[in-house]
Amino acid sequence: MTAGLPRRSLLLGTAAAALVTGPLARTALAAAARTPKVLVIGLDGTMLNRIKDADAPNLDALMAGGLTAASSLYANPMAETSSGPGWTTIATGVWPDKHNVKDNNFTAPNLAAYPDWLTRVERADSALSTYVVASWASIPNTIYSATVDTRVATPSAEYDAGTTSRAVARLRDGNPDAVFVQLDNVDHAGHASGSASQAYLDAIKGVDGQVGQIVAAVRGRATYAQEDWLIMVTADHGHTPTGGHGGSTWEERQTFVIANGAGLVAGSVRYDVRMVDIAPTALAHLGIAIDPAWSLDGAPIAGLTPDAFDALRPQLTGRVDETGIAACVLGFTHTAPSGWSVDNSAMGTGGVTEWRGWSFTTDEFWTRTQRDQYRELNVRSRNVFAVADSDEWADKSFSGTYDTTLVSPAYPVSGLATVKVEYTSYYQQDGAQTAKVLASWNGGTPVQLASYSSLVNGRQTHTLTVPAGAGTLQLRFRYTGSNNWYWVVDNVRVYGV
Repeated sequence: MTAGLPRRSLLLGTAAAALVTGPLARTALAAAARTPKVLVIGLDGTMLNRIKDADAPNLDALMAGGLTAASSLYANPMAETSSGPGWTTIATGVWPDKHNVKDNNFTAPNLAAYPDWLTRVERADSALSTYVVASWASIPNTIYSATVDTRVATPSAEYDAGTTSRAVARLRDGNPDAVFVQLDNVDHAGHASGSASQAYLDAIKGVDGQVGQIVAAVRGRATYAQEDWLIMVTADHGHTPTGGHGGSTWEERQTFVIANGAGLVAGSVRYDVRMVDIAPTALAHLGIAIDPAWSLDGAPIAGLTPDAFDALRPQLTGRVDETGIAACVLGFTHTAPSGWSVDNSAMGTGGVTEWRGWSFTTDEFWTRTQRDQYRELNVRSRNVFAVADSDEWADKSFSGTYDTTLVSPAYPVSGLATVKVEYTSYYQQDGAQTAKVLASWNGGTPVQLASYSSLVNGRQTHTLTVPAGAGTLQLRFRYTGSNNWYWVVDNVRVYGV
C-alpha cells in the first residue's frame, strides 16, 4: 500500500481510473466520492423474454433505470446448459473450457486457476466484506471458495424465502461490500411446467417480489447516500417451452445481464455484453484492477467498445435459403463494414446464399443453422462477427470450391517501430480446408502471418516489426474448403506498441 493513503482512497482512485472510457465515465468523478459496493442477484433458470411477459415491476424498474443485454451460452462438448457451468461462468468470468465445470458433478473444476470474483475481492483487500447466500448449496459450498467471509447455503426448508430474508438482513443491518444472492424457484417452475407456462410467469412474479425486497434493503440503508451501489441481475441458463435444460436449443442457451448503477444509461440495450462480464465489472467497480495474467474472458462493461462489424447490426436481414431459422430473426449480411471488403473472385458458385463467402452474422442466426455442430462454442465473439462456413454453404447445390478472403482497411503505421495485431478467432478444422492470416505493407505482396490447422477458440495476438518506410498495414483472412467446417473472426485491432 502506498504510504499516507488509506485503503479506501486507493480503491476509489483505481475505480475512477477504470471508468475513464465508456458509458460510466460521465459519473466517475461523482461516484468517486462515495463508497463502491456491488450486489449480484442470480435468478436460476430465468429467461429475459419471459421476464418481459411477466408481472415483474421490480425487474422492469432495474431495466428501465439501467442496462439490459441478452447473452447466450455454450453447449456440449464445452459444457451442458446446466447450473454448475452457468453459475461458475458467472462467478469466475471465464468460459467452461477454462474453469472446466462441465455439468453439476464438479468432477475436476479448475477453480484454483480461475477463482470466483468474491475470492479475488478478498485477495485484493481482506478488509472488504464479502457475502454469498444461495438456495442451491453447490454455489456457496463449491463454486465460491472458503476465502469468502460468509458463505450460506440456505436450508432447503427455507428455500428462496430464507435466502431472501438472509440477504435482506445482511444488506440492511450489516456493511457488506460485495454480495452474491441466488434464488431458485423459477428454475423449479421451469422443470415442473415449462417456460411457456403460466406457472413459470407466476414464479417470475414471485421472485420479482423477492428482488424488490433485496433492492429495497440496499436503498433503505442509512448510509446509502454515501455509497455507490452497482446492482446486477443474471441467470445461469434458460428452459425449453415444455420444461428442462442441459441441451443445445436456443431457449436453453439463454441468459442475460441487467446492470443498474451510476453512469449506466437508463433503458439502454446492448448486444456486446456477455455473462462473463459480470465478474470483471464487479471487480472494476470495487476498484480492483484486472490482471491480464488472470486470463479472464470477460471485461468490465465500461471498457467494452464496439468494433466495425458491430456497426452492421441495423443492416442485418432475414434468411434466404436457410430453413431452420425463423423468418423473424434478422441476422446476416454480405455487405462489409466501411473500409472492409470481401474478395470472392476465387469462390465457387451456387450453394446456400447466406454463407456464400465471408458473411457477417450473429450467434442467434448462425447457431440456428444446424445445432450440435460446435457452432455453440463460439462464445468469445460478441454482437456481429464474420464467418466463413463451407459446411452450411454446401447444403445446396454448388460447383467449385469455397475460397473467400476478408480484407481489412489499411491501418496507418507510419512512425511506429512495432504494432500488435489482435483478433478473436474460432476455427474448427476438417479435411483439407485452410485458414490463413496474411499481412501486406503499403499494399505490397501479402505475406503469411498465421495459419490454423486445429481447433482455435480465443484471442490471437501477433507483434510485428514495421518495415522501414511502411505507412500502412492491411490484413487478409483467407479461408478455403469444400463442405468442411468454418472460421469465425471478430474484434480485429491493430495498434502501436
